[in-house]
Formats: sequence, structure tokens, C-alpha cells
Amino acid sequence: MKILFLSHYFPPEGNAPATRTFEHTRRWANAGHDIKVITCAPNVPHGQVYPNFKNSIYSRSVLEGVHVLRVWTYLAANKGKGRRSLNYVSYLFSSVLAGLFSSKPDLMIATSPQFFCGCAGAVLAKLKNIPFILEIRDIWPDSIIAVNAISNQRVLKWMFILEKWLYRSATHIVTVGKGYKKVLVEKGVPTEKISIITNGADLKRFLPAKVAKKRDSKFICSFIGTLGMAAGLEVVIRAAQYLDSIDESDIVFHLVGDGADYENLLKKVSDLNIRRIQFTGLVKKENISDYLEETDVCLIHLLKSDLFKTVIPSKLFEAMASEVPVLIGVQGEAAAIVESAQCGLSFTPENHLELCDLLIRLKNDPILRTSMGKQGRVYLESHFCREQLADQYLEVLHKVCPT
Repeated sequence: MKILFLSHYFPPEGNAPATRTFEHTRRWANAGHDIKVITCAPNVPHGQVYPNFKNSIYSRSVLEGVHVLRVWTYLAANKGKGRRSLNYVSYLFSSVLAGLFSSKPDLMIATSPQFFCGCAGAVLAKLKNIPFILEIRDIWPDSIIAVNAISNQRVLKWMFILEKWLYRSATHIVTVGKGYKKVLVEKGVPTEKISIITNGADLKRFLPAKVAKKRDSKFICSFIGTLGMAAGLEVVIRAAQYLDSIDESDIVFHLVGDGADYENLLKKVSDLNIRRIQFTGLVKKENISDYLEETDVCLIHLLKSDLFKTVIPSKLFEAMASEVPVLIGVQGEAAAIVESAQCGLSFTPENHLELCDLLIRLKNDPILRTSMGKQGRVYLESHFCREQLADQYLEVLHKVCPT
């Protein structure tokens, strides 16, 4: 099968959409399919092109059997509105133009967000008269409203119109969880038009720590991922202040990554002179496992919002694969996975007191931590292994486009 895949993000970028797209497409290519990905020059999160890449009009490369076509975009940091919107829209036009001059594929896939990547896929599929699979990893514009990123009602009205048009244009929709499917059905998408392919982890890449931590070292709680507005990481600041107030000196927080809220969090921690919170800045995807090895418990957290009950953060699966127990402040399907896997404990989102209570409990119970870590990997092996998920996705593709 010849597949054209549109993704705004792709390795060496290490965020969730780049990882998901690469992990699926490289396996499809290895299975003998002809895969082309149209993306842009890697520049997340600062809007600065990575070393050895250029923001050129058109460049080609091959990554593990996947043909990668990078197109020009207006570069912008992963924050703000105006310039970031220009970045999204420029990708729409550049990817459509590049797709028009590419040979005709059997099938088109576009992943959203960002929103306009899906629009590009819909336009190209229509022009080339081929089936179109729309991948929904987040519900736009609902999630934008949830974090107060856009308040202009005219803009939101047009985004809702575009959203409905996208769903109608898709031959089939692939989403990442049951909660997302429920929302899409409520928005009028027929249930038979939707398949669920969750995120997962590569069991060969994420492995349990080889060396046990020294008992006299600090107890590390790590948040590993995008430090975005939706993450609600001010809960960590409040937790750190509370732990200071009760003289609990053994627990420290590592915020591993970068994002739209990075500078704001960094300033607040500095202004409050909080020493138990450490920032790493941007970390390459291949180095994430190093931070997981030194972590005692992973923090998974999102703002308290009904919309975020549908979200299953991909960092959950990487922690499970690494046998690291989790503290999850995300309600809904993600919390249900943790409960089923018995790989961690849940707390109410934004509640720093509950978070601290659980941190102290796990710090004082290494046997429980070890048990949760091992159970997490076992559960992931049977439910969220990348190999299995890529095969399931491929089955969906064959149903949509029998060849």
C-alpha cells in the first residue's frame, strides 16, 4: 500500500505526535508498504531549526524506510497566538503544494492537532480522489477553550465550522481513546466511522532501570513531557511549598522538558526561591530513558477539566514500560488504566495536598513501588505495545483501502 501521511511534527522532534507517527510509519515501511511523510523542519518548541536541518522550500530524506519530505513553514515558538497560527497555516499551504506534486498514493492520513494539518489532508485527499483517514489525538477547538488559549468568538465559530467539515470529509477517523470516541459521537460522527488506536510504548526502547538507586539518595518525582498550559504544573509549586512547610526534605521534583509554560514556571520557582524543583529544559527523545532510570515515581497531570477526562497522556506508557510507578492527576480513562494495571495511585487534579500525601506514602514503601512498576510493564506488554498497535492500525487501513 502506498500511504501519504501528513504530520506537523516528526523526529528528531520528540513530542507525542512525532513519536506516534514515526513509531507507526517505520513499522509499516518495514512490513513492505511505501510510506511518505510530509512534515516541516524540526523546530519545536522554540521555533529554532535543529542543527543539521534547514527550513528550506523542499528537502528529502529517508528515516528507517520512511520517505520524509520536509517543507517550508513560518517558524514560531510553541507559545502565543499570532505567530504560532501563521506557523500552522503556512504548513497547510506548503504541505498541500508538496502533496500535489507527489505521486498519487492509495491512502491519505493526516494527524490533528494541529488543526490545519487535518485540513491539508482533507484538501489533498479530495484533489487526488483517494480515501482520507483523519487521526484525532486531541479535540480542537474544545481543548483550546479549556486552557483559555483563544477567546475571540468569531475565530472559535470558524474553527467549529472547520471541525465539522473535517469530520464530514474523512472517510474514517482514528482516535486515541474511548473518551475521544464518545465526544466525537456526541458531535455527530457515526460510531462505525471511528476506530481507536491508543498510544503506547516501545518495549525495546524503554526498559527497567539496570541499577537500583542508593537508599540515601533523594526521592525523585519526575514530570517528563511538554510543560504546556494544559499540564497545570503549578500544582508542583504548591506541593513543593507544602513539603517545605512540613520539613519533608527528601522529596524533589524534576520537570523534564520544555513548552509554552516553561518560562512562567521557571520564573515562579525562582521568585519563590524553591530549591526542590529542578528544570532540565529540552531533552532529546533518546535521552528520556536516562531520566526515567533515576526517577522513583512519575507524575502525570492535567488541569481539572471535563474535556481532559478523555486524554491518555503518552508519558504514562513510557513510565509503565520502564517499571516506574505513577501518580496520576488525570481523571477518566487514564486513571482507569492506572487502576486496572495497578501501576500507580491517583489524586484529584490540581490538589497538591493529595499529591503530597501519596508522595510520602510511596517514598516510605519501596516494596509497593517495585510491585507497581513491575505490574505496569506486564500490563503494557499485553495492551499498549507499539508493535501490536501498529498492526491494529494497519488492519484499519486495509479495511478503508482494500488493495
